[in-house]
Amino acid sequence: MQPRTLKSRFRRLFRLRKKQVAAFGSLAESQLERNFLRKFDRLRPVWRFVSVWLVLALLLIGCVVVQTRALGGYHQSLQPAAGGIYSEGIVDSYTNANPLYATGQANGTVSKLLFASLFKYDEKNNLIGDLAESYQADPTGTRYTVRLKPNLTWHDGKPLTAADVVFTYRTIQNQDVQSPLNVSWQDVTISAAGARTALFVLPNPLSSFPHSLTTGIIPQHQLKNISPANLRSAQFNTVKPVGSGPFKLATIEVRGNSPSTRQEEIAMVPFEGYHAGPPNISSFIIRTFPDEAGLIESFRNQTVTAMVSPSKLPEETQRDIDVQTMSMPLTAANMVFFKTTDGVLREAPVRQALVAATDISKLTADTPKPVLPVRSPLLQGSPGYNPKFQQSYQGPEKAAAILQAAGWSVPASNLSSPSVPGIRAKNGKPLMFRLYAQNSPEYESVVKSLRQQWRAIGVDVQVYMQSGTDLPSTAANHSYDALLYGISLGVDPDEYVYWHSKQADVRSPSRLNFSEYKSDIADAALEAGRTRTDTNLRIVKYQPFLQAWQQDAPALGLYQPHFSYVTRGQVHGFNERTLTQATDRFNTVEKWMIRRIPQPIN
Repeated sequence: MQPRTLKSRFRRLFRLRKKQVAAFGSLAESQLERNFLRKFDRLRPVWRFVSVWLVLALLLIGCVVVQTRALGGYHQSLQPAAGGIYSEGIVDSYTNANPLYATGQANGTVSKLLFASLFKYDEKNNLIGDLAESYQADPTGTRYTVRLKPNLTWHDGKPLTAADVVFTYRTIQNQDVQSPLNVSWQDVTISAAGARTALFVLPNPLSSFPHSLTTGIIPQHQLKNISPANLRSAQFNTVKPVGSGPFKLATIEVRGNSPSTRQEEIAMVPFEGYHAGPPNISSFIIRTFPDEAGLIESFRNQTVTAMVSPSKLPEETQRDIDVQTMSMPLTAANMVFFKTTDGVLREAPVRQALVAATDISKLTADTPKPVLPVRSPLLQGSPGYNPKFQQSYQGPEKAAAILQAAGWSVPASNLSSPSVPGIRAKNGKPLMFRLYAQNSPEYESVVKSLRQQWRAIGVDVQVYMQSGTDLPSTAANHSYDALLYGISLGVDPDEYVYWHSKQADVRSPSRLNFSEYKSDIADAALEAGRTRTDTNLRIVKYQPFLQAWQQDAPALGLYQPHFSYVTRGQVHGFNERTLTQATDRFNTVEKWMIRRIPQPIN
């Protein structure tokens, strides 16, 4: 076939295919417009409906994402929960849980957990009801009516009534019982007016009386058949106590055959009938140790959860991020009590010079946490406290001038006192006295600073450091010239027992006036202040006492002591606060929690 013929045929075929493609495109376009594009016009009436569903679908997807993330947090967040075993270590020995006798750290701790009282203190140190629902004082301030909460029970299931309250305080009043609380309850009449009402009638008005109702109540049905003289040795006090507190005794285990090796383990379980509800902790164990080394080793080995008042923690324990150290101030005061009736401290100028020369900030420089200074017989914040009548540091020059004016001078030669050069003297008598204190790292540091500051003004101090068992005897017998000691003041400003002249008398049952301070002005103010129920009037009545105390300087105020508490891990429901006494740390123990389990985040 000729090339010309082939070329002509190819052109005809191409034109034919082109016409077919054009026809197919036109058909597709008409079909697309008819079957697809024209459909959108029909969707317009339902477009709003479709949009709403589209938005809902997007919201549903978003909610699913948020919920998934929330559920992840639910399963991963640890929250406090009930249960667990809590063990507290104390350097002491357990001998008596009966609240009529319980003294010392171990006894007081066990007693507080086993026995409830009429009143206790809340986290702001306000007096609130424990077993008591309310109280009321009559206009004379001599008659107090206490109403108990309903449905109170003992650990053995017996009902707790006003008869038990009457039995408790009448037992304290019995001389044969030999309770250390006896002094505070003389001449008080106690009676019951029904199952839930107890009456207290005082010989004289006493505005601070409700604060004395914080002693644990004991059961009449358990102890009424025990003679008062034998009560101190009753098994009830140690192995068979029955109280109404948050915990009840489970077991006691003793290890070691001598005081130097003796360790005790007192295990307690929650009391299901506790009026505030059973505690969250499944078991509370008190472990006693003969020395601090054993306590710290046990804490390091995690056989105890908490330590009471360790003097110093090892460095590795301090670095442990899981260890929490709490230092809680007590409503108490550490003071140096000057014996005002004997020796060189009989002279007011000597006492005034010692006060003027003492820089409290130097004394407390080595304490682990800042302490609150005590410069008055009343604590800062206490009703009646007045900064106008507080002791102040005036420096060694002022102190030396006071001594010089009183006739105490540094001899030209040291022949009169060759062993103590630079010590002041008067009429050939050197200015020196004996200071007694407890043998502990804290008091050793304080005494060292006191000696240095007083030596700088020409005063020589002979220091006698005694054990925690010997010093109370020295204090009770007043066999010292000066005494570094701590006294409990509480939240009420009544300090009659420490500064009234009657409390210095050897015939006084307590003899807690350690300075043997006697002042007619102070006596009158103390008597007037404690008999007024109106707080503002009490404040006015106490001012002459504060002024006399400042001028006479029967003691040197130092600082408020702290209660140290070390725990491994957080104790939920337990917060640092000011305590009236160390055992008040348990006033909310039923709320404590130590376990942590996955729970929702509230």
